[in-house]
Amino acid sequence: MVKYNRVLLKLSGEALEGTQGYGIDPGRLADYALEVKSVVDEGVQVAIVIGGGNIFRGLAGTSDGMDRVQGDYMGMLATVINSMAIQAALEKQGVAVKLLSGLAIDPICEEMSRRKAIENLTKGKVVVIAGGTGNPYFTTDSASALRAIEIQADAILKGTRVDGVYTADPEKDPAAVKYNTLTFGEAYEKGLKIMDLTAFTLCRENNMPIVVFNMNQPGNLLKLIRGEEIGTVVS
Repeated sequence: MVKYNRVLLKLSGEALEGTQGYGIDPGRLADYALEVKSVVDEGVQVAIVIGGGNIFRGLAGTSDGMDRVQGDYMGMLATVINSMAIQAALEKQGVAVKLLSGLAIDPICEEMSRRKAIENLTKGKVVVIAGGTGNPYFTTDSASALRAIEIQADAILKGTRVDGVYTADPEKDPAAVKYNTLTFGEAYEKGLKIMDLTAFTLCRENNMPIVVFNMNQPGNLLKLIRGEEIGTVVS
């Protein structure tokens, strides 16, 4: 038995850096592909949205004097590169993948539509959604929230390098305490940085749960899918 039948897995671009500190670490990519395959083998429908921060961040470009819109489009293209990488890694494991994007780039990826995404999910394919929302001024957090709502996912699974949401940064404060569950209201009142405000508001208004967990711990994704108490649930 699985707790979630259809999920949207949100990964940061920086997570693909592994120990390199830049670009795409082939080992980390392969590990993530195996994690996703393990839940696909359980019959779970999986969509993936991945950031592009390991290649380029639009806001970073803006801080250096670049036009914000231009920078954001460059960031969207970075997510396409990462999405192609995760597609290739999954296909190497024998997993069928459909690559869609907020920015259609023929012949690499078709334009994202709710109908196409759901149709491919129901066929058992992993749907990787690149290109953010296709619009500047929106982060991949916002894209994740939007896509999860569009495909009627049971939850957004936000894979990070820590095992949930804490009272403070656990990597800096050893006294930080982990939350097992939070309401959207509690998370907002405490000022917890779970997703950007636009994404968080979309999830709150559409009753889309967010589960924050450690994606770098082998087996965590499958345990979470099976209903074990992994990470922090915000609902």
